[in-house]
Amino acid sequence: MDRLTNTLTALAHPTRRAIIGQLAHGPARFLDVAKPFDTALNAVTKHLKLLERAELISRQRQGREVIISLRGEPLREVAALAHEYERFWSTRLDQFQQHFKQRKPKEKTS
Repeated sequence: MDRLTNTLTALAHPTRRAIIGQLAHGPARFLDVAKPFDTALNAVTKHLKLLERAELISRQRQGREVIISLRGEPLREVAALAHEYERFWSTRLDQFQQHFKQRKPKEKTS
């Protein structure tokens, strides 16, 4: 799979999106990342592995702790893709609106 596919797959799950939101405030220890979730630590580890595969996070060992940081580049790629679709749909919707503005309204018959 390519990186964009990995990124979109990783973003598909609400827990992983919550982790990304958490890390947007700055790097955090593994236990701090896992704390808000009512799930086993190994489930959080699996989510982190998917985020790491998508290159959305990086892990760094500091002594006995693991510090997790957000990596923004994959998110910029998703934003660029969304922007392309936005431009496409904006153009199409503008054309649709013009079509109806140019049509003469039918007169009502009583």
